[in-house]
Amino acid sequence: MTLAPRLVWYKSITRQQWKTLLAAQLGWMLDAMDVMLYAFALTAIRQEFSLDAATAGALASVTLVASSFGGVFFGYLADKIGRAKALMYSILVYSVFTALTATSGSLVELILWRTLVGLGLGGEWSAGSVLVSETWPDEHRGKAIGLMQSGWAIGYIFAALLSALILTAYGWRILFAAGILPAFFVFWIRKNVSEPSVWRDRASERRPFAITEMFRGPLLYKTIVASSLGASVLFAYWGLFTWIPTFLSSAVEQGGAGLSIVRTSTWIIPMQVGAFFGYTLFGFLADRFGRRFVFVFFLAAASVLVPVYGQLGRSETFLLMLGPFIGFFGHGYFSVFGALLAELFPTHIRATAQGFCYNIGRAVSAFAPYVIGALADQYGIG
Repeated sequence: MTLAPRLVWYKSITRQQWKTLLAAQLGWMLDAMDVMLYAFALTAIRQEFSLDAATAGALASVTLVASSFGGVFFGYLADKIGRAKALMYSILVYSVFTALTATSGSLVELILWRTLVGLGLGGEWSAGSVLVSETWPDEHRGKAIGLMQSGWAIGYIFAALLSALILTAYGWRILFAAGILPAFFVFWIRKNVSEPSVWRDRASERRPFAITEMFRGPLLYKTIVASSLGASVLFAYWGLFTWIPTFLSSAVEQGGAGLSIVRTSTWIIPMQVGAFFGYTLFGFLADRFGRRFVFVFFLAAASVLVPVYGQLGRSETFLLMLGPFIGFFGHGYFSVFGALLAELFPTHIRATAQGFCYNIGRAVSAFAPYVIGALADQYGIG
């Protein structure tokens, strides 16, 4: 009898709430697809522009630094003009500039486009996660954020499939040109997604706020702890997953797995299937057992599995079998952030604070691709 309400929880969710979740999930999915196209094209870009691993990693870092600014800016924009509008603008920014990356004729141009891509990439999460958190009921918020985060895994898979189909046959420029596709999704959001009632009520009060509120009184401690938490896990994530495709496709004598581009994409897909279930199940487990316990369990498991994958993974079969577990535990814990941060800050400053805390972590994590690249030049990518 007690299990029945849990099994039919979805029946209490309205059609509008499902549409809101779908908008944020697809936006996050397309965000992932656009940003991971660079990871798959990294080897080809390095060859064309004669880049060492450290410089190639620094390019990824540029995008992450820009995304931290974009996250704060679009968070502020979401508080001022609305969550759904900010979501639409962020998607337009990252899709248009991803496509323009295909026109790069020099390293300077490549840096410019990847910087502008980063602004939109950071903004999507800031707007989308708040949109979901404020629309869904408290008791199902963890599930909703987990489902939203699962869009990242689907986007990663799409990037892998596009790379397998396009990269070898047509080159990396055509691959990036395909990044314009998410822009068309904006029309659906405009038609189907409305602003959360809690934001509309707050907006009607026209209550002013200053961004400095995050750095005063009891909010200061929350801002510091939340930013530190985001920085630590994002550094680990981007250090690993920026270089996973390169690790798989690099020669064995360079510390890699020696797979072809097509096989690299094939090996990554099971990993991202694991990530999808990690994101999704984290939300259900967190609503059931508590966010702190589930978060620590996922993070501890990832910290054990990742070194094993890098140092003992010269067997293609081993890499294929372990990949879904790396994806499950190496991604799933991110589902804590949307619900956690939304509950730390009041409505009138929620998106700004949430965008700041998560994206200051992205700024710190921007060093990770460079650090791994520099170490790879010295010791091998594994």
